[in-house]
Amino acid sequence: MKEITKEKLEKYFSVSSEAYELAKKNVNPEMKEVAEDFLDMISRYLSDAKHFFEKDDYVNAFAALNYLHGWLDAGARAKIFDVHDSRLFTVD
Repeated sequence: MKEITKEKLEKYFSVSSEAYELAKKNVNPEMKEVAEDFLDMISRYLSDAKHFFEKDDYVNAFAALNYLHGWLDAGARAKIFDVHDSRLFTVD
């Protein structure tokens, strides 16, 4: 595949949004301050991704979604988020 399609982006928005919601609901109480920082960065990248998508800038929307999901995965691996879903995160 040599292009980023609207359908592919919509799929990634769906997966990343679902993972974000799960992470927000499952913050490790011992890491609340760190989690707040992670969630802030994740929400900013989601906002950026939506902005780029609305401007038909699919490359930058895709890049923002990848950074967003990188923060989600890092939080899951570091046990900042108590999540156990290998479909949404690189855990278990």
